[in-house]
Amino acid sequence: MHVTYAGLARTAAVAAIVSGALYVGIQFIHPEENLETVSTDAWAMVAWLTVAMAVFALVGITGIYLRQAEPIGILGLLGFVLFSAFYFLPIIFSFGEAAILPLIADDAPNFVENYLGLFNGEGTDGSLGALEIVPTLSALLYVVGGVLLGIGIFRARVLSRWAGMLLAVGAAAALLAGLVPHNVGRFAAIPVGLAFIWLGYSLWSNPGIHMADMSETRPHSEISGSAGT
Repeated sequence: MHVTYAGLARTAAVAAIVSGALYVGIQFIHPEENLETVSTDAWAMVAWLTVAMAVFALVGITGIYLRQAEPIGILGLLGFVLFSAFYFLPIIFSFGEAAILPLIADDAPNFVENYLGLFNGEGTDGSLGALEIVPTLSALLYVVGGVLLGIGIFRARVLSRWAGMLLAVGAAAALLAGLVPHNVGRFAAIPVGLAFIWLGYSLWSNPGIHMADMSETRPHSEISGSAGT
């Protein structure tokens, strides 16, 4: 069994599709974000699914970027770096929600409520120190990274241009989420999830061919000859 460029690209495509599907689905099953729910099975399940979503997103977004690394340019590279950095935050914070908050909910309820307040729209009492900047940092990485990457994909014309535009518009739409209640605003994630599914499908359909792949199926003399034409 040989590892090929197209095979790796399609693996990344599947990861992007899975990530997008999880991102959409989680919005419909996420429990209320309060002290009473952090010790429930539903809370743990959604937190671990969020970790998985972010891990799959990192794999998928890397494949999407590498498929068009040259034509996507500096703009797309910057978007890729920022948007990828965003996905490390849900891995860290959702891990904390799944593995740490249930253990300390009874002994440190004030910390748990403040931790939840970082992202549930209720805010904190200012006691979390440097963690207080995480919501702002997260929003910056998500919006700027998603918009730049989406525009880069649209301009590159390698994968689906309209999937790239949906990613850009979906990321920008997150700015409107703060204008509505949190349990409604979370559905602003759906366009980005759908964009990931669309981009994953586009990458699966158009994985590209690497010279290493060609060398496995064509004689060396033929490859050399075609390279010189």
